[in-house]
Amino acid sequence: MKKLTMTFIDEKGKKAHLKPNVAREDLSGEEVKSVMDGIAELNIFERQGNKLYVEPASAKYTETITTELF
Repeated sequence: MKKLTMTFIDEKGKKAHLKPNVAREDLSGEEVKSVMDGIAELNIFERQGNKLYVEPASAKYTETITTELF
């Protein structure tokens, strides 16, 4: 299973990660970048007064391999 991780820069210049529970596994870089730009434009996410997801930085898929033992 592949998991999407979108990394943004918050208003303090630190990394903020957004990992949706459900995402297609075949999204292109352009599609993800477009969504990330839209999220940044919303300007609605905050934690303790710090605005999150201010600027898109990167996105990646992480694949996990599960091996059943019994």
